[in-house]
Amino acid sequence: MKHALRLTLCALALGSLSARSQETPPGAAAGPRIYDAQGRPATFEQVLDAAAASEVVFVGEIHNDAGAHQLELRLLEGTFARLAPNANTAKDARRLVLSLEMFERDVQAVLDEYLAGLIQERHFLAASRPWNNYQTDYRPLVEFARAHELPVVAANAPERYVNRVGRLGRDSLKALSPAALAWLAPLPYGVPSAAYAAKFNEVMAAGGPGGAHGNPFLLDAQALRDATMAHSIAEQLKREKRALVLHVNGSFHSEGRLGTPEQLHTLRPQTRMLVLSIVPAPANAQPDAKQFVGLGDFVFITEAAATGRF
Repeated sequence: MKHALRLTLCALALGSLSARSQETPPGAAAGPRIYDAQGRPATFEQVLDAAAASEVVFVGEIHNDAGAHQLELRLLEGTFARLAPNANTAKDARRLVLSLEMFERDVQAVLDEYLAGLIQERHFLAASRPWNNYQTDYRPLVEFARAHELPVVAANAPERYVNRVGRLGRDSLKALSPAALAWLAPLPYGVPSAAYAAKFNEVMAAGGPGGAHGNPFLLDAQALRDATMAHSIAEQLKREKRALVLHVNGSFHSEGRLGTPEQLHTLRPQTRMLVLSIVPAPANAQPDAKQFVGLGDFVFITEAAATGRF
């Protein structure tokens, strides 16, 4: 079932967003529009201010939205620039950390070796199972981190174990070795909230691939990803208490502070979190900002067409 759920969520989100759009008035400015949690226009500077005051910034994307990937690099660069002037003393320093759904926890050592310059990129790519759109969409983030000596967290659960839960249920993980379990959130991992379960089941009922919406274990498989990413972030904050983690994931994992943010809240209730949602819309459309209230603390509306690379 690798990528099947992600592709379904992407397709349904893109279709829903197209239906929400209206025609753009003549002369309207192109480029991402930004709205705050109440649907009011906001600025990129306001987003950076809020990010700098947070411990974890969730950036939710549609995986084949080219505009989202450009924006993620801009957010990474902007947040890094905001933190740098404040690092006047070792006591005041805050380190920016990039965290990615797109790499699984069992390749962390390979990722670290590449960031440290110990191995060549071709060996890193051969051993780390990058997504199909890594070169075009996520490599710029990793290379920025590498150039500025920023940690990168391979945050996700290995797909083979997510697949096992999707086929056999969460209790099937008990058969794994301690070494395998080390790549996952501690068992028993968090149960999805009622709101998240309802949202997930609605999406699956609307378009689950091959009848996947009838599989009783898929929600627990999705929750394993959420819980493991939350655990990865919490571990990083435990290692670096003043870190600011910029975590990139599919929008379904973080919209409305559901999924990964709520799993992180369970693990670390005091965490200061900011949720950003990036929503694609046709270039000739003017979405109604009120339709996006509740998706995040800030919502970006991009005007780039889907790339089809994912």
